[in-house]
Amino acid sequence: MANSKKASDTKTTGSQADLLNACPRVDIGGQAVMEGVMMRAPHAVAIAVRRPDQTIVVKHSPYVPLSEKHAWMGKPFLRGMVNMATMLSFGLKTLEDSTNMLGVLDEEPTKFEKWLSRVLGKGIDQIVMAVAMVLAVILAMGLFVAIPAGVETALRSAGMPPVGYTLIGGIVKILILVGYMIFAGSVPDVKRTFQYHGAEHKTVYCHEADLELTPENAKTFSRLHPRCGTAFLLIVFMISILLFLVLNILVPISNFFLRFLFHIAMLPIVAGTSYEVLKGLAHSETKLSRILRWPGLQMQRLTTREPDSGMLECAIAAMNCALFGLPKHAPRTKEGWAILKSYRESDPSYVPPAPAESEEHSEEASA
Repeated sequence: MANSKKASDTKTTGSQADLLNACPRVDIGGQAVMEGVMMRAPHAVAIAVRRPDQTIVVKHSPYVPLSEKHAWMGKPFLRGMVNMATMLSFGLKTLEDSTNMLGVLDEEPTKFEKWLSRVLGKGIDQIVMAVAMVLAVILAMGLFVAIPAGVETALRSAGMPPVGYTLIGGIVKILILVGYMIFAGSVPDVKRTFQYHGAEHKTVYCHEADLELTPENAKTFSRLHPRCGTAFLLIVFMISILLFLVLNILVPISNFFLRFLFHIAMLPIVAGTSYEVLKGLAHSETKLSRILRWPGLQMQRLTTREPDSGMLECAIAAMNCALFGLPKHAPRTKEGWAILKSYRESDPSYVPPAPAESEEHSEEASA
């Protein structure tokens, strides 16, 4: 997701406006995590989660885009391929971090896990993440490549022309995606994550509008955002249908395994093209662009839910910390994460109360 601040009238406070104006125009990406939200600025990542004691714990990490390390990775079309290759590992690592930050998983590793860690020379967390990545790739390849390729092969063997079996194969992909999202949304924990997904979108919209980041302001915005990963997936499937339609006419393949490998080989090209299409549609307000991005927005109704105020607070804390860093006044965990009692403490203009004032308020509350 991207964010660009405008020089229009702002409703932020004076100090906030000064800080925001000093902050360069940047793109913000986000992701819903376990009981929280991750926000990624150009050079920092912040994850904010709500712990059972209702405090907000925030982790801030520096981030260097691959395009800055290797200029060619930022070139059009190539950047989409790079994004496809890295987003799975980054997403799983972010989910792992958020789970650790919640502080609710303190189970002792089993003897097998300890043995496996010694044999492989890696930590349990790294092993679990590697296994999760492998399983995720296998599941994705099976659902979205193997099954559609099998359907196309069977229909071609039955005598159906390329236009027919390519369109049906593409529709099968989309139906599997929709079915998977509906099933995931029926799981209570995933449904809460979808609510945080909605909170992420609303917060980015609020920031783009140059409004003060508060739950009251953020909740007025839509939970559907044109630069969401869900919209990207749908565009990937639509582009793949068009591309495979042309290629199936030019290079007909009857063998299932060859077709399966062919689909995998074309994934980088499809991803690179889809990425550029998504960016182009998201930054354009022509009537045609709005029509073309409408299906992707509607797909997000399956992966987002209306968040509550507490979820919006987490998203706001992540946004502020990604842009401005962790609040210096906030206490830290042993890992270096900031502990916030309120999302307001993440605001760069927040001034903590003086110790005497804090004690006076505490005595009044006790009385």
